[in-house]
Amino acid sequence: MELDARKMRILQAIIDDYILTASPVGSRTIAKSTDIGLSSATIRNEMSDLEEMGFLEQPHTSAGRIPSDKAYRLYVDSIMRRSQLSRDELSFISEHYSKKLGEVDDIVKQTAFVLSSVTRYASMVLSPRLHTARLRYIHLVGLGEGKALLLIVTDSGLTRDSLIRIPYGMEQSELERISLMLNAKLSDCRLDDIMASRMDDIAGELGEHARFLNSIIKSLGESLEQKAKRVELSGAMNLLSLPEYSDVDRARDILSVMEKGDALYEMLKGREDVEFTIKIGHENELSSMKDCSIVTATYKIGSEPIGTFGVIGPTRMNYPKVLAVMGHIGRTLSETLTNMLDEERK
Repeated sequence: MELDARKMRILQAIIDDYILTASPVGSRTIAKSTDIGLSSATIRNEMSDLEEMGFLEQPHTSAGRIPSDKAYRLYVDSIMRRSQLSRDELSFISEHYSKKLGEVDDIVKQTAFVLSSVTRYASMVLSPRLHTARLRYIHLVGLGEGKALLLIVTDSGLTRDSLIRIPYGMEQSELERISLMLNAKLSDCRLDDIMASRMDDIAGELGEHARFLNSIIKSLGESLEQKAKRVELSGAMNLLSLPEYSDVDRARDILSVMEKGDALYEMLKGREDVEFTIKIGHENELSSMKDCSIVTATYKIGSEPIGTFGVIGPTRMNYPKVLAVMGHIGRTLSETLTNMLDEERK
């Protein structure tokens, strides 16, 4: 059986209506509410074929039909029309990014809020990864009692800090000397290269404090790993207002996944090689997310991808709007971070 142009138009009309109403769609609805120019009987026959082809499903309690995951996949790949953001939506986004936000973490949090507010779904933003960034400088600040603050700043202007242990009695002047030596050896090195290096020459120069270097490298690695997996979540409660999640058990399963940072990280990691990734229903690895669609995109500093962000919603999510919102926010976020870096370099 062939999916011809007429069936495609009917399927598009059904999906568009179901996205809007969340109610099973009947042939009379399509005949009356669209300019498709076909009788209800003809549409009904075509819908029967679409069901046989796996694009439509019939809920037990309704005579109407709803799109299947297969239908949504065809829709996002081949059928849906592009969407434009409204003036109010553009203004809302611009207003929140025009605020002075001093830290990258603040911008990440703001992005999650804006994304969930405009889409009315749940949003998640993965903190920037630093492993491929280059080190600008390291600074050690003594805090007393065998502790020091390790501060790293990358060429992209991102900072990370962590608490490390140092030999008791080590003076700030000694920490300054070690900082200068580390910067001389490691400045402009990629952070993942630093992590992989044995750095025997640096250890030799540290003399009696050679073991201290291992503490620095270990702490640096732990800090990068922890920050790289940090996910900012916003708008999870938006999903509870949708009919798909009116069932308490289903809603609990979804929210339980969202409370797990590792699960969100797995949804976002390693998706920086394409503009958008869309996983629909059963395409998701987690069985508890089979009633959801997850759309992810990349943000950058300059031309370098440094993180991902995404939206979680029902499989009948408004894909054209979500893609338009994410495209605009992705560009705005990337521009904001790039401008922040340029300012810090001046």
